[in-house]
Amino acid sequence: MDEARARRVLAAAGLTGGAPGAAVLLAFGENAVFAVGDLVVKVGREAALLERAERELAVAGWFAASGIPAVRAAEPKPRLVDGHPLTLWHRLPDAVRPAGPGDLADLLRLVHALPEPPFALPARNLLEGVERWLRLAAGAVDPADAAYLRARRDAYAAELAALTPRLPPGPVHGDALPRNVHVGPDGPALVDLETVSADLREHDLVVMALSRDRYGLPAEEYEAFVTAYGWDVRDWEGCAVLRGARETASCAWVAQHAPADPGARAEFRRRVASLRDGDRQTRWHSF
Repeated sequence: MDEARARRVLAAAGLTGGAPGAAVLLAFGENAVFAVGDLVVKVGREAALLERAERELAVAGWFAASGIPAVRAAEPKPRLVDGHPLTLWHRLPDAVRPAGPGDLADLLRLVHALPEPPFALPARNLLEGVERWLRLAAGAVDPADAAYLRARRDAYAAELAALTPRLPPGPVHGDALPRNVHVGPDGPALVDLETVSADLREHDLVVMALSRDRYGLPAEEYEAFVTAYGWDVRDWEGCAVLRGARETASCAWVAQHAPADPGARAEFRRRVASLRDGDRQTRWHSF
């Protein structure tokens, strides 16, 4: 799916995607995310993501009932339009400032204090998407690199299953980064709820540790996150395993953009090379 395809899906859903300027592209990752008037519309890449869209909407309702500041759904169920899951959300007010590590940590503390929801949450399977992302690369990446990531995925899957957590397991956001926090007039709120899971709380903390090491997060910002949350996941003996699994997934995630984006192809090669070399410091660039 490219942007043009996503706009055709909007038009087919009657969401004015065919009118010039009516839908503004906000982000394009696993979903194409558009602002359409007072709504935000997420268009998933393929029908296989329908179940995840259903769960994300259920999570939004649960967060609302639990008082967790987060994006709110505009429709309770997803639509399936031309083979693409489509979800509608209330558009948040304009941000008053960028989200910081402390905002994220405060929200994670709220999520981590929640009991299990009244519906089933899956485990946070970091490696579940690897095969799909490599498939979506459609020959745009070196088969040897894809094979390397598959082997790395399999090795880490076994190590993940053997981890002993330091924190009590339970609900997690699953992709805990400041970019998934929106600070509006009423304060910080979580967005992008599709990876909310029930698993090791450490999943939500290793993301920022990896951001410090791979994506250039300043050390003082990481320390602000640790201080606000109250614990540094790097003190946990399982951190290296969880970090390695997330690096594997993050590398494969870029592959889905490779067919249409030369920059993604270069970034994919860069990431794979650093993993092959055991280089834990090479800077990765966000997509």
